Amino acid sequence: MTAELVRGQNHTLPQTRLEIRVSAGTPVVAGATLGDERGTVHGIEWIAHPGSPQLPGLEVSRQAAADHRLAVDLDAMPAAVHRVTVLLALPMEAGGPVRFGAVAAPFVAVTGLEGTEIATFTLTGLDAESAVAALELYRRQGDWKVRAVGQGYAGGLAAMLADQGVTGAAELARSIHEAVARGLARSVAPPPPRTPEGDRVRHTAAVGDPAQPVSPPAGPAPSRPTAATDSTAGGPTAGASTGPINYAHPRRQATAPPPPPPTAPPAEPGRPAQPVAGDATGWSMEERLYNQVWGMFEDLARTTAAYRSAVDFAESRMDQELDRALSDPRNRIGGAGDRAREEARAKRDQLTDRAREALDRDLAQLAAESAVVEPALPAAFAGWDNPVWHAYRVPMEIPMALRIGDLHLPENPDLRIPLLVRLPLERGIWVDSGRTASEAAALTDTDRLRRLAMDNAVAHAARLLAVYPAGEFSVHVIDPAGSAAAALAPLANSGVLAGPPASGAGGVASVLAHLTRRVDLVQMAIRAGAADSLPPELDTAEQLLIVNDFPHGFDDRAVTQLRYLADEGPSVGVHLLMVADREDASAYGPVLDPLWRSLLRITPVADDHLADPWVGHAWTYEPLRTPPGSRVLEQVLAQVAAARRTGRRP
Repeated sequence: MTAELVRGQNHTLPQTRLEIRVSAGTPVVAGATLGDERGTVHGIEWIAHPGSPQLPGLEVSRQAAADHRLAVDLDAMPAAVHRVTVLLALPMEAGGPVRFGAVAAPFVAVTGLEGTEIATFTLTGLDAESAVAALELYRRQGDWKVRAVGQGYAGGLAAMLADQGVTGAAELARSIHEAVARGLARSVAPPPPRTPEGDRVRHTAAVGDPAQPVSPPAGPAPSRPTAATDSTAGGPTAGASTGPINYAHPRRQATAPPPPPPTAPPAEPGRPAQPVAGDATGWSMEERLYNQVWGMFEDLARTTAAYRSAVDFAESRMDQELDRALSDPRNRIGGAGDRAREEARAKRDQLTDRAREALDRDLAQLAAESAVVEPALPAAFAGWDNPVWHAYRVPMEIPMALRIGDLHLPENPDLRIPLLVRLPLERGIWVDSGRTASEAAALTDTDRLRRLAMDNAVAHAARLLAVYPAGEFSVHVIDPAGSAAAALAPLANSGVLAGPPASGAGGVASVLAHLTRRVDLVQMAIRAGAADSLPPELDTAEQLLIVNDFPHGFDDRAVTQLRYLADEGPSVGVHLLMVADREDASAYGPVLDPLWRSLLRITPVADDHLADPWVGHAWTYEPLRTPPGSRVLEQVLAQVAAARRTGRRP
């Protein structure tokens, strides 16, 4: 029976291998400190945090997230450890909440490895605090217990660490927040929530009323049934609009979306249901497919997490059984020791095989679902090899999201989940052309890697042009040395660029000045509520700036303008698509760190650099490629150009 604790209450723990699960309404930092009998923390090596997530018997999440799972093995704790304190803190990210009183009360559960709850605690009553000691596991007369603490600190993480006797608490807190910021930069964000009205945010030619700011949509993507039993979740989207301009979808209704229509007969008893495309809630088929892709990502994250946890448990159990068997000197002589090893390994193999059977069953179900979902995806969600592109027509409105690649895990590399970014883009995109980015990049010739990176950027720009209505998306290019002329040929030859690619220092300065002025004018119009004051020649379409070979051709002023566009541009419809090797800009040092963190990093070759914000799996990103010999990209761009010339949509 689960013990529902209140502040100060304790409960005896029936086992020593545990998980501590945290659920919050906003991303939080989770960590833990190890203390002696008096609760004193003897140095930073007694603290597990995102920058140093593993200690003997303890592992915490590597990044801020709304949900965490901390692994604890109390038997593996050093003998000097008598107390394990679980800490939560709000990350120091721009625009995020600064006190726990402004968010939902965090919920903490101590569970067994199979997920059975032992004790729970809801941290109510917090207000100005930005960090809190949630609960502690402590040793008393040889037994371990859990106590609900709920001690908050208005001084944040530094004050909480200092209260536990940590020397240099302020410096350590700063390094933890820096590690969290790096983790957020590589994190794949879940789909943005929706407003109660279900509206989506989009930028158009008009300027919204600044007196009526509207928050980004709120509410998680709908849940769905799954064969997995683990409770972690993740999402395959990377960004949501957070601009101050909100426009109601002209066909959006104000009530809850309907459930998916019954398109398949019920499954026979004992057999899984047959997968159906659009098997999710939503007002349209597009929205149902979007939510279904989200659900597939969630299911794959959960079932893989359950499998990995089971394998870790089996290995740990085998080690413990071997230690106990071989601790007796009598078992080290003769065949007793060999029999103990064989029995322990047999139990390990049995547990591992059982976990693999459950994983394979779930993977087969997801693969079957993917097989019916992929052919049904609209063009914006589909790969270049999908036949839907051969029937392409310029759309009348922007879609919910755009596919920019695929994600997969090593347990089944063939099961690909579309990586979708919400539209309009909230953050820019960085195509990393560096050879140090991944193992595959290191094995690729430098010139070929740069060409692949630029080809990748051109393909993304083409997809963005293709999914926007005619005249509602413009693309600018900065190519200081003119080295990307061949890769840019599909865009330049089709006539879809806003102007010729800018080269040289003068061209760089001209394009940056033009887009910086546009950001300034639109921001002033928004603040003043004066949409009519915008110059008539101002292009109110969404703007995309492709930057190749950064920082070549950029002086200090140009670098400052680029950082300004990365920070301020997305909220007023100006977006970056950079092709760069970070090593080329190393001379700038930490000055450019905020720029790199503000961009969604992708690679021109496969790389496992993306992480989901719940489980923390390292997901391998696969870029989208056009089929060999296909001219689908040129054909799509030709239709976009034709629609622009005629001023109408086919």
